Amino acid sequence: MRDGIPGLPTPHPLIDQLPAVYLEQDFLQRFLAALDDVLAPVLLSIDNLPAHLDPRSAPDDFLDWLAQWVAADPHEGSPPELRRAAVRGAVARHARRGTVGGLAEALRLETGTEPEIVESGGTAWSTGPGTPLPGQGRPWVTIRIRASGGGGVGRGGDGGGGVGRGHRAGAGVRQPDRVRLEELIGAEVPAHVGFTLELL
Repeated sequence: MRDGIPGLPTPHPLIDQLPAVYLEQDFLQRFLAALDDVLAPVLLSIDNLPAHLDPRSAPDDFLDWLAQWVAADPHEGSPPELRRAAVRGAVARHARRGTVGGLAEALRLETGTEPEIVESGGTAWSTGPGTPLPGQGRPWVTIRIRASGGGGVGRGGDGGGGVGRGHRAGAGVRQPDRVRLEELIGAEVPAHVGFTLELL
């Protein structure tokens, strides 16, 4: 709710709704003006409801509410433009969740860089029996992210989280937070798939 804005005009003054015989009464004018001050934020919020429901124009506090509606989980410390992008693309990302493309998109949004993803699976066809199956026996995915100032190799397993925070390391590139990335990857890959995260 928008309130506490001094001098906020009301789009529908109450005094204009009364018969002309009451317009000259000073007490009534002052009383209704006080009610207008109270009702102005309510009326303006209702008039601007479509803008509140659009992640491109929603107020910052309302944006967090919208994120809950679409099951997006931007970190509370994320920059506003990252949180808005997370909410705006949440439904499309949910449709691709658990795929290489969905994981790459979530990591791109998180870090601002293109991740390199190698998975253990594979596909093949054969005209004869006994052809070895492609891929590796254990489901696994390796994610390499290139960013300045970070390094090391880490292993993860199950995790929770969603699209979230990164710190800026340059123009359009955010310094990755290893813990946050591992939570994000754990939430994006299927439950039976392990992963290795490499920050280069």
